Amino acid sequence: DLGAGTGYFSRYLATAVGDNGTVFAVEPEPALVTHLRERAEYEHTPNVIPILASADNPRLPVGAVDVVLIVDTVHHIDDRINYLRRLRRGLTAGGRVVVIDFKKDMEIPVGPPPEHRLARAQVVEEFRHAGYRLAGEPDILPYQYVLIFQAR
Repeated sequence: DLGAGTGYFSRYLATAVGDNGTVFAVEPEPALVTHLRERAEYEHTPNVIPILASADNPRLPVGAVDVVLIVDTVHHIDDRINYLRRLRRGLTAGGRVVVIDFKKDMEIPVGPPPEHRLARAQVVEEFRHAGYRLAGEPDILPYQYVLIFQAR
């Protein structure tokens, strides 16, 4: 859960991966990492492991992650191409990165203002430059795109 924030998705991911799986809740804000740890303890989800990332490095264990989920966060990452290259180190062979973010080119009643959104084409191009290929694009959300990338 890259850009885990308060842990909204981490909780659900912990259930999805089960007792034998691990959810790395990656967050660059120290206070939120503390909150994630406290939330995991309160919710009895010991398989949620908060990680204090840095702005330029997710700090995931090398070759340990099957799926990275990035929801409404990719636009917050500076120097995305280099960051995404570092992110690849954490992926297992065949590992995927799922990006869900608000569509830029349409008026929508929710989400950030258009100037804070990234166009789908820009995200695809940046991932391509970072060494990924677009592996899937389910059309399941009305206001957000869902992009599934795999390292080449």
